[in-house]
Amino acid sequence: MQVANNCVVAFHYTLTSDDGVELDSSKGKDPLAYLHGHGGIIPGLERELEGKAAGDNLKVTVEPADAYGEVNPELVQPVPREAFQGVDSIEVGMQFQAQGSNGQVQMVVVKDVSDETVTVDANHPLAGQTLHFDVAIEDVREASEEELEHGHVH
Repeated sequence: MQVANNCVVAFHYTLTSDDGVELDSSKGKDPLAYLHGHGGIIPGLERELEGKAAGDNLKVTVEPADAYGEVNPELVQPVPREAFQGVDSIEVGMQFQAQGSNGQVQMVVVKDVSDETVTVDANHPLAGQTLHFDVAIEDVREASEEELEHGHVH
């Protein structure tokens, strides 16, 4: 069976940056399973898996526009330090959950700390990066009615 919309695809992957640094991998874990055509993985990778089958191995390069987007400078903002009440020590690199403008929960990363403000970045950590995937497709099957109804793999 070939990868197509409404199929469940299970694959192993290694993700590296432009300079060859490993960013993520499914090594030693179960393969990643997703429902094809339902936005469960980044668009550029999903498009490259279309038409492939179990047993296929491929290398895929995904540009930022088809991954996590470009870095949006508007998502880097200074926040009054008082917004971090109850946090004794704030350091660059720390992650916090914040409420977005539409009420959604989003992760922010501390980029700078001063006496009055904490600069946070709400961009995805991989925004602006070209991503390189080494993929091994393990299984392709028809999705169940329940999986299609729910829009994800069970």
